[in-house]
Amino acid sequence: MRSIDSIPDMRAASRAARAKDQKIGFVPTMGALHEGHLSLVRRARELSDVVVMSIFVNPSQFGESEDFAAYPRNLARDAALAAEAGVDLLFVPQASSVYPPGFSTFVEVAGLSDRLEGAVRPGHFRGVATVVTRLFRIVGPDVAIFGQKDAQQTAIVRRLERDLELDVEIIVAPTVRENDGLAMSSRNVRLLPEQRLAAIVLYRALRRAEARVIEGEKDPRAIEALLAREISAEPLAALDYAEVVSPDDFRPAISLAPWAMAVVAARFGGTRLLDNAVLSAPGGGAR
Repeated sequence: MRSIDSIPDMRAASRAARAKDQKIGFVPTMGALHEGHLSLVRRARELSDVVVMSIFVNPSQFGESEDFAAYPRNLARDAALAAEAGVDLLFVPQASSVYPPGFSTFVEVAGLSDRLEGAVRPGHFRGVATVVTRLFRIVGPDVAIFGQKDAQQTAIVRRLERDLELDVEIIVAPTVRENDGLAMSSRNVRLLPEQRLAAIVLYRALRRAEARVIEGEKDPRAIEALLAREISAEPLAALDYAEVVSPDDFRPAISLAPWAMAVVAARFGGTRLLDNAVLSAPGGGAR
């Protein structure tokens, strides 16, 4: 595995791959790697000849109340995991090169960025859309792999790619979970033992919502009420939201047919976790 910290060097490596007619697969991350990230690398390995992973803790997606400086960083560990998983090029740029002095252009996906995560974290998705656009322009991937856990983010990236015609195939890979169902996240390590046990309530609530739909419930608002009750019943969980949304625009779903998405977020102490599940009414058709 080759490590690159220069934007010109990254562009040169991508040009060299394209000159050999090699397909470039890209996995953008902020580091603090776990099995979820590594599963994206393995998927990229299946779909491409050269796998690029970026590790960049993006300052523009952190709000004023969020501690950018406290985000976990361990580049040596991450590099070892990336190499073992099959990364060919590890791109680790400095913030001063991604956002050079005088940088003043930002990208925002209107209509998708203002609710749920966007409402809780104002400006977050503007930062995400901007850095993804920058990274796509630098790396020049043919395919980019994202995880389903951050479902609203993946919807924004899909819309971004479509609207700006970035010519990158966006692949969304399934959420990877711990043995007890908790979605893998870099934030999980910040949970105290009792919070870690409590956090399983998100997965449990989503499974009960899925079961209720299979039993015949067709009202998205009834499913939302169930999710809110289940999560709020856990004393250590502070619910941010529990909604059933259309997967295209993340507005409240009016039906479960052909399919909708249940999205939940809650805080466990100072750690905020997300999860989601696809819901489809019986006979509504497959996703």
